Formats: sequence, structure tokens, C-alpha cells
Amino acid sequence: MKILLLEDEYPAAERLQRLLRQADPAAEVLTVLRSVADARQWLASNPAPDLILSDIQLSDGLSFEIFAGLVVRSPIIFTTAYDEYAIRAFRVRSIDYLLKPIKLAALQAALTKFHDLQAGFSAPDNALRLERLLEALPAGGKPYKTRFLVTSGTQLLPLDIDQVAYFATRHELTTLVARDNRRFVLDYTLEQLERLLDPRQFFRANRQLLLHLSAVRRLHPYFNGKLKLDLHPETTEEMQVSRDKAGAFKAWLEGDLAPRP
Repeated sequence: MKILLLEDEYPAAERLQRLLRQADPAAEVLTVLRSVADARQWLASNPAPDLILSDIQLSDGLSFEIFAGLVVRSPIIFTTAYDEYAIRAFRVRSIDYLLKPIKLAALQAALTKFHDLQAGFSAPDNALRLERLLEALPAGGKPYKTRFLVTSGTQLLPLDIDQVAYFATRHELTTLVARDNRRFVLDYTLEQLERLLDPRQFFRANRQLLLHLSAVRRLHPYFNGKLKLDLHPETTEEMQVSRDKAGAFKAWLEGDLAPRP
């Protein structure tokens, strides 16, 4: 079995090659490539390998860019340190993945699946899977946060992002307010959360509030071009959108992606 390895981190590439030797002594790594450009050039000028093991984030972009407009007949197993958003996309599209740090048992299972499915991979099918996977990922290829681990008494609870109404900060503490009005203190700033969350779903209304689309019940014109918000769950303080953000906020509510600062 001839394998093309796409990995831009040298230690990760070395470790993966060691694991491959353990998982399948007959496996041969043809070469290790670290960039989209090198991979496209190699694939265009060499026979198709039996299998491609590919990290998602390469030195010059996303590995998905390799396959745009390039027919690749090899099945692909992605390696990723990404969170559940990307992993769910891989599962839906029937493209296998290995979550970093890669374990020997996981690699062996992935290779077994490759052998089982090998006969079913064709160039059109593989290209379609990659195209749909790329569509499933957020703009820029970076998956957004889909879950928080929150503290409730002496317990830790997983909370899906769809359960979040908004995040509010006061006295340097950030509180996650759930749709059912449960409240959890988080060890994040609103600035950090703004970078982690999907801007199609969350909007930074002001310095104290980052809200989910579903939390907005009504908005009212306010003085000096501001907007006053009615939220659910209700807040004890009056919530406003600044005049500078009012236009972007309205566009966001209408489905236009609000640009990030």
C-alpha cells in the first residue's frame, strides 16, 4: 500500500510514519508534503497513491484546496485537531478522520475501513465528497465552537451551542445565559468568544453583550441612532446596540453575515 502523507508539522509527520509502520509494516510512505502547492504539483505529475493521509491545516492553506479542480482517485483519511463541528462533517460525508494526537488503535481501525471501502471509491464520488465537505465547513475553513463544558455545583455539564441565548459580562466576569435561563460563569472574555463562535449565529451587540440570533425578540429605535433590545431570557438591565453597529445588526438579523472587526 502506497501512501501520500500531507502534514506540515515535522514531529507529527514523524510520529504518524512510526504508527504506520506498526499498523501496517507493508505500508510505504511515498513522500511527505507540507503545503497545498507542493501537493497539487505532486498529484498532477505522479501516479495516484493507494491512500492519502492529510492534515487539514497545511503551511499555505487548507488541504481541501488541493482537490479543487484536480481529479484525485485516491481515498483520503483526514487527520485533524479540530473540534466536533468538523468531525460531524466528516462523519456525514463518509470521509474517515483521525483525531490528533493519533492513537495506534485509531489508525489501525481507519486502515481497516480503508481496505473495506477501497473498491467503492471512484474519482467522481471522491470529488463530490470533498466538495460537500468543503461546503459543510465555515468560511475560512476554521470550525467554530459547538459546545461548552460548564460548571453546575460540583458537576461539569456539556452544553451545546444551540442552547445558548447570550453571553454577558459584568465586573470582569462572563456569564453564559442559556435559553432556559440557567446561568454559568465562563473562563472566557467576550473577545475570545467572538473569535470562537459562528458570526452567522452570534453578534457582539456592545461591550457587555454577545448574543445568539434566537435571543432577539424585538428591537426598538432608540435615541442617537441606537437600538433597544428585548431579549429572551429577559435581562435585568437595558440592552442596546450602539449607533455604529445598528446597521450591521439589522443586516445580520436579515441573514447577511456581519463582518468581524
